Amino acid sequence: MNQKTYDPCPAHRVAFLGLGVMGYPMAGHLARAGHQVTVFNRTAKKAEQWVEEYGGKRAATPREAAAGAQVVFSCVGNDDDLRSVVLGADGAFAGMAADAVLVDNTTASAAVARELHVAARAKGLHFVDAPVSGGQAGAVNGALTVMCGGDAAAFERARPVAMAFAKAVTLVGASGAGQLAKMVNQLCIAGLAQGLAEGIAFGQAAGLDMKLVLQVIGKGAAQSWQMDNRGSTMVDDKFDFGFAVDWMRKDLGLCLDEARRNGAALPVAALVDQFYGDLQAQGGGRWDTSSLIRRVRRR
Repeated sequence: MNQKTYDPCPAHRVAFLGLGVMGYPMAGHLARAGHQVTVFNRTAKKAEQWVEEYGGKRAATPREAAAGAQVVFSCVGNDDDLRSVVLGADGAFAGMAADAVLVDNTTASAAVARELHVAARAKGLHFVDAPVSGGQAGAVNGALTVMCGGDAAAFERARPVAMAFAKAVTLVGASGAGQLAKMVNQLCIAGLAQGLAEGIAFGQAAGLDMKLVLQVIGKGAAQSWQMDNRGSTMVDDKFDFGFAVDWMRKDLGLCLDEARRNGAALPVAALVDQFYGDLQAQGGGRWDTSSLIRRVRRR
């Protein structure tokens, strides 16, 4: 983890639920920023490892982790995982004190965000959907972009704490809006990644020095985060890092489901989702999303 400089923020009692590749460093930044952090993870050994590295405490259930916390963060896999750590007798809502805020950093559906927002209000609690962008590197470096949906007052209470692992934390609308904004993010990435794959494969087929070409066009209108951070590794055919194809398919599935509800047309996203399915069939579920080039590169 880098030596991030943390914005001044009074110490809070915080819980963090889910110590995956994103949650582990995010919770670490909260601890390094001076917050009192209690963690929960389904695999207890991971929680023990986190405590050894950062201090704080670990709890056996989400309910125990959330007890006494002013802000509870969650970062798990999908809608069902989120419900499992928030609802029920051992869920976070059962342990949270009145008026506490749960900030969910999972990439999930807008529907589950609204469902949990309603459930929280019924218990005198607050829920903010707050998916993140920036990938594992952003989590490790404390430089994530966080897009939030929910009530303004709850957001303002949570924002200074979340800045421990972020470079920007923004309220984009009512409950569910954070998840919808993350869907826009993933839709844009999918199209960019496919366009970059086709461009690089075309240039290689034409015999161009593509690393040089990327340096040139990266100073013009074609420039993007994907080009800057994935172009060179796509040329080198390296994909054993980054945001996995499996995760992107999950996210695009959320986008396509939402589009069926709101009537939006997503022809490119639907096509790229199929392309990612081809990569999964090739055993590439854990490859970085830039591996789309393997479908189009001339052998």
